[in-house]
Parts: sequence; structure tokens; C-alpha cells
Amino acid sequence: MDSTSHGKLSPKQREFYEENGFLVIPNLVDHKLIDECHQRFLDIVDGVVDAGAILKMKDLSLKNRKGLPNERVYNKIQDFVWDEVLAQYIQHPEVLDYVQCFTGPNIRAVHTMLINKPPDSGSRTSRHPMHQDLHYFPFRPEDRIVAAWTAMEKIDDRNGCLIVNPGTHKGCLLQHDYPNDGAVNGMYHGVRGKEELERVPLHMEKGDTVFFHPLLIHGSGTNLSGRFRKAISCHYST
Repeated sequence: MDSTSHGKLSPKQREFYEENGFLVIPNLVDHKLIDECHQRFLDIVDGVVDAGAILKMKDLSLKNRKGLPNERVYNKIQDFVWDEVLAQYIQHPEVLDYVQCFTGPNIRAVHTMLINKPPDSGSRTSRHPMHQDLHYFPFRPEDRIVAAWTAMEKIDDRNGCLIVNPGTHKGCLLQHDYPNDGAVNGMYHGVRGKEELERVPLHMEKGDTVFFHPLLIHGSGTNLSGRFRKAISCHYST
């Protein structure tokens, strides 16, 4: 991989990322900002504030169900780079200090999401199949792209934590297809034939942030809990 300056990373952290393709930094983002972003999400999906260019995405399994709160219906907003509240995450100094270790000093925010994984409706729309983010990006080089993904609440196996295949960032971009496992959210693409790879669940606390390479194969499980699983993320590139 093309390395940049260690910067905030210790030699051990850099070595771990180079070997595994991800790195978790505990308690990186302050809880006050996370709470502000949480409330902003609610205000956007409830129509309290104008969403502007933000894309609001619904849980496909709930399209015919009325009377549910919007927090239950909307599972994602994206492209919030111009939102005055959510943009604070993109520009968070502690996040950017780590980002530049992977992208170099000339940083661009290229994709933003606040992911709201509601309790599953029974159609498994809350799971995200194993995939590589580079599948969605037309820009390169891949070694100068990194995702910052921050837990907005406690995240574990029960409510659908991230799952990673360590070391898969050393490979190439694989073919992605629509899932054929009976889940209804075909909008999510995934890789097939990699079921034998080691899977590591990332259990995270509120404010913990994982940085990962765009070729790293990762996904998330079904939310089997009665609680939400919110995370905020941004991809950065040089």
C-alpha cells in the first residue's frame, strides 16, 4: 500500500491498518456532537427542517405500512455535506487528524451517510451484505481513500454491528451482485463466494470510530434487537 505520514498513528496502529485494512479508535467523537447529529436526523426525516439536497431513504419493507414514526421508516440519509449541523462531523478536527494519515493533507469529503438501522421488520432489510465500498466509487487511487464510520450508540451483534474480513483490502475489486438470500433490499450489492473468510464483528461504543480501506470486504448483520443502530460516516479521498 501507498503509505502517507504516520501523523496521529503510532507505528503499531499503522502496521495494524496496513495488515488488516481497518483501525478502531475508541471514543474519538464527542457525545455532544453525536447527540446534535441524532436530533438533526430526526428533524430532517420529520420535516422539521428542509432536507435540501439530502437524500432520504426508506426501509423498503415498510412502504405499505402507515402510522409508523419516521425514525422507523427512514433507514438512511446521505449527501449531507452542506448541512450546517451534520457537516460538523465531516470537519471534526479529531477525525481529520486521522484521515490525513491515509489520504495525505489534501482531503476531500466524497460521500456522507447517517445510517439508521431500525429493528428488523422480519424482511431482513436491516442487514447489509458483505461488500467493498470501492464498487460504488469512480475515483482512485484506492489507497488514498478512507472511510470514517462513527457509532452513535452502543453497537453489538444483537443490533447489527459492522463485520469485516481482515486483510481483504490487499486484494482487488470483486464482482458485486444483487443478494439472493431472500432479503428484500436488492438495492444493496454484495460479493459472493467469500463465506470462508474470517469474519470479525466490531463491537463499538458511542463515539468510537473505525477507519477502513475501500477494498476491505465488510457488511453488517440484521438488527434483532428492539433498539436502533445509528452510525454517521464520511468517505474521504485525496
